[in-house]
Amino acid sequence: QVQLVESGGGLVQAGGSLRLSCAASGSGFSITTMGWGRQAPGKQRELVATITSGGSTNYLDSVKGRLTISRDNAKNTVYLQMNSLQPDDTAVYYCASFRAGKSYWGQGTQVTVSS
Repeated sequence: QVQLVESGGGLVQAGGSLRLSCAASGSGFSITTMGWGRQAPGKQRELVATITSGGSTNYLDSVKGRLTISRDNAKNTVYLQMNSLQPDDTAVYYCASFRAGKSYWGQGTQVTVSS
């Protein structure tokens, strides 16, 4: 099993910043694609950012320029730097690991952006 533990969520005002962290257990982190997804109340979960083992990134169009995904392979940790936050960013954010055609998800951390 892959264990993923998110942290860093909280309440922030519109226009503010937050950085989420995800600590991953197990071997093979450095060769695993990682990502962040989110789920707002009444909505489907959506993938907001991914980063490959080589550092290539992809983002949901609505978060481009505001959210940045990064990783520290020495710490088995992936980050999501969130800037210029908007109320629509309010959601539970989940860390994800993708390997062998499967996805693994953490428990999530709540991000609330007030107007």
